[in-house]
Amino acid sequence: MPRERYPEALVFHDGRLAFLPTPAATLSMFMWLPIGIFLALFRLFVGICLPYNLSILLGVGSGVNIRVKGSAPKKSLNGKGVLHVCTHRTLLDPVFLSTSLKKPLTAVTYSLSTMSEIMAPIRTVRLSRDRRRDGETMQRLLREGDLVVCPEGTTCREPYLLRFSSLFAELADEIVPVAMNTNVTMFYGTTASGLKCLDPVFFLMNPRPSYSVHILEKVPREMTCAGGKTGHEVANYLQRQLAAALGFECTSLTRRDKYLMLAGNEGVVNDKR
Repeated sequence: MPRERYPEALVFHDGRLAFLPTPAATLSMFMWLPIGIFLALFRLFVGICLPYNLSILLGVGSGVNIRVKGSAPKKSLNGKGVLHVCTHRTLLDPVFLSTSLKKPLTAVTYSLSTMSEIMAPIRTVRLSRDRRRDGETMQRLLREGDLVVCPEGTTCREPYLLRFSSLFAELADEIVPVAMNTNVTMFYGTTASGLKCLDPVFFLMNPRPSYSVHILEKVPREMTCAGGKTGHEVANYLQRQLAAALGFECTSLTRRDKYLMLAGNEGVVNDKR
């Protein structure tokens, strides 16, 4: 059903299939599965093992559509790394940003499985959900280099942005918003109740998965905490800026809301997932 015909706004939903499972469509999916699994493994190998230019060439050649808008931010003037604040569509957001910029980045995450950490071609660091400790961790990482954070805390498939955490805004004055979006035709690369370590595999199993990376201008200093704004004001400002860039709608929903609705828990991933 087209989105405009939904009886109510649909923000959260689960399941892997991104198409209406008619008999013909389902048969096509099963015929595609062997090819899709091979393509996903090939694309994973390319993304993990090969240098940026070659991985982009082979990835695009295998059917991955990458659209990049904007340019890499200038080096920070205060000696710290640049904080990239991204919308969160799949676990691959930081990977596609790193590939688009052709530079290594560090991504922080609240809950990532051990298998996903092993598969990640970039450095990942877990946060503890303790505000003071997480703040110290992110400050240390910013002193070491550029950092990626997804302040929604979880993915959302529909054209909505969840509430942004304000922690990142209190730690950095050099903030670059990045509007990420994806498009798939067969499998969703996210789940609330399934095995999260398979999220990248399902995304890359699509015939022509698409990633859009829109790098916006650095946030003006007067709109940061250094300019007198509170962390919540900065977070809300960035949420509005990114929503406008994507044509999305802002919400006050959180990660906890999503997992309570879809999985009956608060979204803490154990190491077996």
